[in-house]
Amino acid sequence: MSSSAVEPLRVPRFRALWLASVFSNLGSFLQAVAASWLMLELTGSPLWVAAMTASTTLPLLFVALLAGALADVLDRRKLLLAAQSMMGLAAVTMAVLWFLDRLSAPTLLTLGLALGTGLAFNLPAWQALVPDLVPRGMVASAVALNSVAFNVARAVGPALGGFVVAAFGPGAAFSINALSYVGVIAVIASFGGRFRADETTSVGGAVATGLRYARYTPVFRLLLAIAAGFAITSASVQAVLPNLTQEVLGGSAVMYGFLLGAMGVGALAGAFTRGDATARLGPRTIAASIAGFGIGGIGVGLSTEPVLSAVAMAVTGLFWVWTLSTLNATVQLLAPGWVRGRAMSLYMLAFSGIFPIGSLFAGALATGTSISLAIILSSASAVLLGFVGLRLPVPSLDDVAGIEHEGDLATAPHPDHVEGSPVMILNTWVIAQEDLVPFLETMNELRMVRLRTGAQRWRLYRNVADATRMTELFVVGSWPEHLAQHRRIDAAAADLIRRARAFDSEGGPVTRHLAAIDVTDVSDLPTWADLHAIDDHAAAHEVDGSIPLDRE
Repeated sequence: MSSSAVEPLRVPRFRALWLASVFSNLGSFLQAVAASWLMLELTGSPLWVAAMTASTTLPLLFVALLAGALADVLDRRKLLLAAQSMMGLAAVTMAVLWFLDRLSAPTLLTLGLALGTGLAFNLPAWQALVPDLVPRGMVASAVALNSVAFNVARAVGPALGGFVVAAFGPGAAFSINALSYVGVIAVIASFGGRFRADETTSVGGAVATGLRYARYTPVFRLLLAIAAGFAITSASVQAVLPNLTQEVLGGSAVMYGFLLGAMGVGALAGAFTRGDATARLGPRTIAASIAGFGIGGIGVGLSTEPVLSAVAMAVTGLFWVWTLSTLNATVQLLAPGWVRGRAMSLYMLAFSGIFPIGSLFAGALATGTSISLAIILSSASAVLLGFVGLRLPVPSLDDVAGIEHEGDLATAPHPDHVEGSPVMILNTWVIAQEDLVPFLETMNELRMVRLRTGAQRWRLYRNVADATRMTELFVVGSWPEHLAQHRRIDAAAADLIRRARAFDSEGGPVTRHLAAIDVTDVSDLPTWADLHAIDDHAAAHEVDGSIPLDRE
């Protein structure tokens, strides 16, 4: 690995968290091996084993959006401490109940879901924290290093887990996992400062704004769709591997750990070669990696020899990391800071939340056909997804890394309170007839900016008495949300707004801000004092560049 790839480790706080995460990930793999093998011993059912595999990520389907909103609204450090504590408590309970011989299959699955709930709140905050710890130019390398931490544990953890389960029982693995959370909690607790986006909206409003950002950012939606497709098609390799180990290869928990370890070795190689692969493949990296994973998965399904199975698992591990680390880094760099927690929660929902559905589907398919055929069919679907992805406009990681989210805007002070909500903004242009088509094309781009930065509605109107007068109308939920929209304007959006302003033939569009008046509650009607004018608001907008405006 090049020196630039390990440069984030020179940042003390990132280095401390990275080292703690290596041990924590190791404990998680011990936990996963022990829980899956114990479920196999308790039930013998591929569907129950697949459900246990899915339990740690299934809660993402239900709480990912809430978790992402909390990661942007609350202090990410405090949120991580709460989530890590919840996961540690679930692991402790598993260990205690196993040693007391009171751990049944439903209880084990329930505790797995509890651990998964903590993980669901942990993941968006953890991912969103990375750009807070390292400079923007190091984010891709930091994401890759997190993959290294994960896959060092993947390379060692499963084989070690199989040994621990065989020698000391699942309770020992549960206990080690519980201890592994202590280091992460200690490191996060030592962080000083504030780790929070400048979001002042409610949690419900933050969720709605995050969904609007995803809806009106086409490239982000494309990445989510690819992640979800990969989750469905890649899940079978891990979901029914315990059954494949026992029924097809005739192995024990040790062999199961060995096969997962082989995948981890391949994944570790993938983490060290990801940079070169991305440089060579460019925008084809994600699609080619998905297809490569599918080819390795087909090999896993076809093999009846442990050594060949291990080689095929190593191939899947290599392409697994190429796919996910590139997707992860692309999403983190694409999303601006104000919505990063919600963007990462949607990404986690698209992959980790959908992954258990793929696991359950693989378990059901294996029950209805055969284990080997279930893996082969799912993996062949991954190959097909990869070939389809080659024809999609997926951005390269270098292109996304070049996006500047922070503009050079000098935002002027604004009044922090205006009575009445929602707030409607009207911008009126006088355009030349020959500029109609380029003006409308620019306004379509501006529409996407307004909507993804917080506008609830947007329309463009023409004056029926004078078609050269065009009025943009958009609505935000409140005055604080209008001010938040100012902060969300990045350099590219600011340039677009300047281009839009240039179409006005009378020196700049005229803007009006309208705040709603509630007349339904006659016992609490506003007074003139509540409705006072904001005299300096127009001047403030002239210098911050966020909303095109000359005068009120």
